[in-house]
Amino acid sequence: MSATGDLDVRIAALHLHPVKSCGAIAVDEAVVIETGLEFDRAWAVVDERGVAVTQRDLPRMALIQPTLKHIDMVLRAPGMLALHVALDTVEAATQATVWNDTVKAYDMGDLAAQWFSDFLGRKLRTVRFDPEQRRLADARWTGPIEAETAFADAYPLLVASTAGLDELNRRLAASGQSPVTMQRFRANLVLDGLDANGEDHLDEIVFAAPEGPVRIKLVKPCDRCTVPDVDPATGTPGHAVGDALSAYRADARLDGAITFGMNAVILEGIEATLKTGMTGRATYKFA
Repeated sequence: MSATGDLDVRIAALHLHPVKSCGAIAVDEAVVIETGLEFDRAWAVVDERGVAVTQRDLPRMALIQPTLKHIDMVLRAPGMLALHVALDTVEAATQATVWNDTVKAYDMGDLAAQWFSDFLGRKLRTVRFDPEQRRLADARWTGPIEAETAFADAYPLLVASTAGLDELNRRLAASGQSPVTMQRFRANLVLDGLDANGEDHLDEIVFAAPEGPVRIKLVKPCDRCTVPDVDPATGTPGHAVGDALSAYRADARLDGAITFGMNAVILEGIEATLKTGMTGRATYKFA
């Protein structure tokens, strides 16, 4: 830490979640776009009313593993043939609802709909976010910043730290539970160089990408539901993670809600590339 109160951080991992609430992809680099990282939460699975479904209701979504290829996304799940979804092709225009936002989207066709319906046991369809749509994060936390997001719950980026995960796993071990991975928390940027949950206290981080600076601002603690208790290897829910977090992660900023990680918005750096191992300069938030 410098005398001015800022510190160096390092990108330990980058994660994309192409289909909302399905498996994550660890990548070596990712392009920053208006809604976060390119391809992150670009697709969603919706019910017959067009409402996005998640692991909260369908924990087996954790078993659906995407892979991004040059021209398509390949989805695999236990007992299913691979589904290929073209990156440059959509079908009919439609709408989708994420929480309180109903946005323009594109249906991905009957084959994708049948694949997800068969695996998850409900009548479902798959949609892609319309890039012409502007869905904005909650201004109560972003202030004057108009932060765009796609099918993420509410914000373009989620930031967490390796030290925060280490502390959770220390507590899990002390109670006789198995360690967990960051996959449970669905973070986009995982940082080294912080104390446990040190991201809670950061204001901005600047990364010197080859194309120019990438500036992100951490705006809201991420309150946690039941998803971190879904085992990504089996798709079965539990309660050990929630129990452990409840002992030390109640956040007064959210009226005592359990939090892990920080939601962030992009101030600068659209079309720049973030890479694992890249270092950045972080500043503290002072009330």
